[in-house]
Amino acid sequence: MKKVCVIGSGYVGLVAGACISELGASVICVDKDKEKIEKLKNGIIPIYEPGLAELIERNVFEKRLRFSASLKDSIKESEIIFIAVGTPPQEDGSTDLNHILNAAEDIAENLNSYKIIVIKSTVPVGTSELVRKKIKSITDVKFDIISNPEFLKEGDAIKDFMRPDRIVIGASNDKAAETMKSLYSPLVRTGAPILVMDNKSAEVTKYASNAMLATKISFMNEIANFCEKAGADVSLVRAGVGSDSRIGKSFLFPGCGYGGSCFPKDIKALIKTAEEYGVKMKVINSVEEVNEEQKKIIIPKIESVFGADLRKKNIAIWGLAFKARTDDMREAPSIVVINELLKRGANISAYDPEAVSEAKKIFKNKIKYAANQYDAVKNADCLIIITDWNEFRQPDYERLEKSLKQKIIFDGRNLLDVNELKSKKFTYYGVGLRPVIEGK
Repeated sequence: MKKVCVIGSGYVGLVAGACISELGASVICVDKDKEKIEKLKNGIIPIYEPGLAELIERNVFEKRLRFSASLKDSIKESEIIFIAVGTPPQEDGSTDLNHILNAAEDIAENLNSYKIIVIKSTVPVGTSELVRKKIKSITDVKFDIISNPEFLKEGDAIKDFMRPDRIVIGASNDKAAETMKSLYSPLVRTGAPILVMDNKSAEVTKYASNAMLATKISFMNEIANFCEKAGADVSLVRAGVGSDSRIGKSFLFPGCGYGGSCFPKDIKALIKTAEEYGVKMKVINSVEEVNEEQKKIIIPKIESVFGADLRKKNIAIWGLAFKARTDDMREAPSIVVINELLKRGANISAYDPEAVSEAKKIFKNKIKYAANQYDAVKNADCLIIITDWNEFRQPDYERLEKSLKQKIIFDGRNLLDVNELKSKKFTYYGVGLRPVIEGK
């Protein structure tokens, strides 16, 4: 049984720790936040991720997973040490590596034998070498550095970890790489490849992957905006484009922009890191610009209906999280939309199945928080849909009609059936679709 320590009990650390314990390893998730550790010991999970609570409960019961605030003891008794601490963006878009380097220092001060140190956090190219130098400056104990980026989608993280498309291992030592391949061997029985490469290539792979996905989103959003002007239907265009095997169907859904903890941060970090190497990322810069503009795409549509002064308008919002199946509000389009509406004087009532607590930290009492999606639309002049929760896809139109002052919907995710909206005599504005005016 491999003995693993995961430093950092945030989103990546908890998911990785729970999933690795499910593979049969003995895992300690360690964090300096003693309050968080106590909550975890008592079965209180600090984040919402489908299936995570059950996975943790099962492996804690089987004594494969435990939580500790003692970094010293956790490091000493482990063979493999994962670094899964936060790498937040700085004001200029570069990555703050203080948590990574602090973890490296803590590891170095407590190394009692050879260890494999795995960087799981998303870090700029060259970080593995910085960590190596930091540890070597403190200790003579032998170690190896592995770059092992995560590819987890919030809302599907357990599935992504347990059924990966690929596992990337950046290594400079064959023996350390083989140990990591052995750890992950249960995950690749269905044929998913383990790709072994150098550390720098592994570090770039994570950023390049996210940049490509973000590019597809921004590209399709630009096509959607063009479709609206030209009178085309982006849903038909998307089907035609996505049927090309060279392009694929994923990440071609237009909407009001991407958010979350990965794409915005990673795109900015890639741009900034490239600048440090004297490279101007023209395409990636444009991806970022398009996305920031796309977050405001609903506002001109609202103004075209109600005008710029919204002081007497009640607006309902469905969806606050940046995407469905998470409570994450980081870089969420809803923040931009709500702030723009508040500037114009609107009264806002919002609902989200999971993100209300996070939203309250951001908006406090500036908006109202509804108990359910239909409470949000009571006496509202219109409804805005921002997050693609499944429960929003087939609403009770009779309840909507009775609750809304005006049967007007702005759909930032194209969730609703246009033909049904026509039959119900609603006015509907999607993204990249022809508007439906009073059912026509």
